[in-house]
Amino acid sequence: MKKLLSFLVVSALILVLAACGGDGEEASGSGETITWKMGHLSNEDHQWHKTAEKFGELVNEKTDGKLEIDIYPNEQLGSETEVLNGIEAGTVDMTISGETMQNWAPEAALMAVPYAFTGQEHLQTVVEGEIGGEIEASVKENVGVTPLYYHMRAPRNLTSNKPIESPEDLGGFKMRVPNVPLFMDAWEAAGARPQVMDFSEVFTGLQQGVIDGQENPVDLIQSASFPEVQDYVNVTEHVYSWIYVVVGNEQFNSLDEDMQKAVQEAAAEAQEYGLELYETETAEIEQDLKDQGMEFVEVDQEAFGEAMKPAVEESLSDEQLELYQRIVEAGQ
Repeated sequence: MKKLLSFLVVSALILVLAACGGDGEEASGSGETITWKMGHLSNEDHQWHKTAEKFGELVNEKTDGKLEIDIYPNEQLGSETEVLNGIEAGTVDMTISGETMQNWAPEAALMAVPYAFTGQEHLQTVVEGEIGGEIEASVKENVGVTPLYYHMRAPRNLTSNKPIESPEDLGGFKMRVPNVPLFMDAWEAAGARPQVMDFSEVFTGLQQGVIDGQENPVDLIQSASFPEVQDYVNVTEHVYSWIYVVVGNEQFNSLDEDMQKAVQEAAAEAQEYGLELYETETAEIEQDLKDQGMEFVEVDQEAFGEAMKPAVEESLSDEQLELYQRIVEAGQ
């Protein structure tokens, strides 16, 4: 009886193991799915996230489901710098990053310099040309990530409760700037009294009169409810910039040639999709700010640029300055 029971138990185990082995062979035969984790700072309603979702759909389609992109917005995987470090450590695969990468690749600082670019067309010419290629190569070599596509960023404008048309109007003007030494130096050179303040404190600072104004793209002016405490958007357009969607070099290079090509095709289509969103949504946001009572003031941008130029040039290294001068010349 014991022998019979032992035989039955062993037979059952053999059948279970055989069944498990069959499942494993079937799964491997169907091809393993690769998943890339993408962390970024924008929210679900932002054009960057919408474009990332579109990119994920295109990648899935073009690789027949062999590569999937899991997207984590709102800094769920950490700040921009933390995610870049995570890519190096292999815990994250993708992110959206810009001039922050200058901590590894000094050339990336040129992605956001006051009055380096005259407008959207100038910026696109640089990004998609030889200079952009050099910045991409530096990012790839020194940061360890491969740029796949880029986003245009709405230009930064100065908000206030009085019209500011030229640097002469900045006397005694207390304004918030992000923790970017170049921004502090440039606005001080233009005649303002800049101070570093966390973005989360800006609304209260404006409301209480601790500061008189701040500078940011229209999308952040809108989302931070600044129309409630500021009357004017002074169209300084002092910074035109772009930001890359990047993936770790190791992750990209581990794909076979066909999958790499599929990812690049998806990136090119996402690029066009993102640009359409940028143009449509930026215009809608500007109109919304006007509907909320903000007045857009035309300013003497050339005068602001001339006032900031010495501080900009002094802050750049010799290599960065050479690249800056080439960027400026490309817009002439």
